[in-house]
Amino acid sequence: MPRWFRAFLSWPYAFAFCLSMGVGATAIYFSQDLNVGLKDPEGFLGPAYIRLPMLGLLLFAAGLAPQAIHRYGVKHMLSGMRTIVRDEWTLKRVGYAATGMVSFYICYVSYRNLKSYLPLIGGDTVHDRALLELDHFLFFGNNPAEVLHSLLGTTIAAQVLAVLYVLYLPVVPITVAAVLVLHRDVTVGAWYATAVSLNWVLGVVSYYSLPTLGPAFYEPQRFADLPENGATQLQMSLLRGAFGFKEDPQGDKIFGIAGFASLHVSVVFTLALFLHYAGIARAIRYTAWVYLAFTVTATLYLGWHYVADDIGGVLIGWIAVAVGAWATGNTRRQKRRRLEAAEQEQAEPVS
Repeated sequence: MPRWFRAFLSWPYAFAFCLSMGVGATAIYFSQDLNVGLKDPEGFLGPAYIRLPMLGLLLFAAGLAPQAIHRYGVKHMLSGMRTIVRDEWTLKRVGYAATGMVSFYICYVSYRNLKSYLPLIGGDTVHDRALLELDHFLFFGNNPAEVLHSLLGTTIAAQVLAVLYVLYLPVVPITVAAVLVLHRDVTVGAWYATAVSLNWVLGVVSYYSLPTLGPAFYEPQRFADLPENGATQLQMSLLRGAFGFKEDPQGDKIFGIAGFASLHVSVVFTLALFLHYAGIARAIRYTAWVYLAFTVTATLYLGWHYVADDIGGVLIGWIAVAVGAWATGNTRRQKRRRLEAAEQEQAEPVS
């Protein structure tokens, strides 16, 4: 095996790089084949190519200032920040963080575009009826959304769950940027960036494997009693985008309706599981698990997903974290082998 290839395989971002190149090439191929231009979906803080670097810089400054104050005091904060940058932020670390953001960006934009091609490639066949019947079976003949509406009410709970559900939009890029910038172990940052990127790819696979709309789009009458909130506004925005895309695929609209599997659940589960295995502060880990519980509840309550969608999301999240750990050398076995190799090297006599 050539030396350069061994070096590439040992790079924590080897898998994420290949994944982003593969899914990016796939998106470009279908864009050309369908004669539909690639679109960069805008979201929190603008387009992704502006959003991610901005978040990285903001979190870099936010993480740097407290460290400088802690180590050097308030009076010497600026000089302390310069010292930390000079001593800890090597070109290698900067390059690793940039690679993680770029890989995430390519996978996300490719995911959004490939998802948008669903009506053109998969047609209008959906399997909502089967998943709806499964929901009724699991809830003893009842609809899970209606059960939650009865238990939680349709006023305050609707607003709270909507806020928490929509909060996902900024949470994803913020957590990616935070782990890449604030965690000193570059392989841990690579692990999370790889896992989240893999969510997008597996999500696209699930959309084409079992096309669905989701309860609120398949049976909107069940959710007519909910007050207007951030989630319902987002649903209407997606509906307008879907109609606009079908009318003119070459236009600026993007199709974003797909139920199975729940990427909300998969990404939040990825976050919670990653924080757990990476040994992040207990308060942050517990917050992530609580947020996951609210997210699962919101998907059913607000009509975004069926129970099977959430189960599929958990499976995708688990696969993403496991593969990400393996690809970046963060499994327990890989860490143990590195530790044993380091101990053996130290124990060998110097000739």
